Amino acid sequence: MIEVRDLTKRYGATTAVDSLTFTVRPGRVTGFLGPNGAGKSTTLRMILGLHAPTSGSVTVSGHPFRSLPRGLRHVGALLDAGDVHGGRTARAHLRILARSNRIPRARVEALLEQVGLASAAGRRIGGFSLGMRQRLGIAAALLGDPPVLLFDEPLNGLDPEGVKWVRGLFRRLADEGRTVFVSSHLMSEMEHTADELVVVGRGSLIAAESLTEFAARGTRLSVTVGTPAAEALSALLVAEGAAVETEADGLLTVTGLGAARIGELALDHRVPLHQLTTRTSSLEEAFMELTADSVEYLAGDTR
Repeated sequence: MIEVRDLTKRYGATTAVDSLTFTVRPGRVTGFLGPNGAGKSTTLRMILGLHAPTSGSVTVSGHPFRSLPRGLRHVGALLDAGDVHGGRTARAHLRILARSNRIPRARVEALLEQVGLASAAGRRIGGFSLGMRQRLGIAAALLGDPPVLLFDEPLNGLDPEGVKWVRGLFRRLADEGRTVFVSSHLMSEMEHTADELVVVGRGSLIAAESLTEFAARGTRLSVTVGTPAAEALSALLVAEGAAVETEADGLLTVTGLGAARIGELALDHRVPLHQLTTRTSSLEEAFMELTADSVEYLAGDTR
């Protein structure tokens, strides 16, 4: 379990993390989401004791990470797949980590096989693709068979087969009772992977809840309507208090009225309907809606 309590990190006048409080529980995959500059990487580094907090505390299984002997047996982490010595081979890299944490060499060979790098174990890391480095980083995180695992953007550079493999790996680790904390900017991946979400913006907590609860908070129901009398129906719906947008394909997107009421109005005024579909927002749409005020850099019109 990871417990973060009133965690704050300031760099001069800049507050990177602002009074964060949340808990990451075992047996679940918890996604850590936020726009660029939200403070995710800084938070992960404070969990691992790489950065000291300005105030507040963070513990892993009840203890600060720095106080735990042979850290890889307690926490496995992948923060930056490129942060490895390019002149070493994959096998040598893992063996060095294993020796420093009193982990048997046999564990290295087993993990090289597990992550799909057995055939490349004797190659220098400098020649690896990003996807191969990600697999090596995952192997390093798993090396000590730890109960707590942290991954920062682990899907970058992976091909579709690799993404599917990582999804299954995270699920298996959580099913074994481990704490799995995954930072990502890919909302679609969290939708397929996470059970819980911790969402931050500008260093502050926006939500810490189940994926379903978070999506529901941002859900805005809309109804897609297809009709050959779009102009007439739009006027009727607006008169009822609905908001109506005409899409490029001629379909109407209606908010503020349910499908049943739209159907009744169309029937009463003899307006033919070819389509009447209720739609809810995706996790990505919910995320964009709830973090809209927390985006550090917005794209604008450059004309």
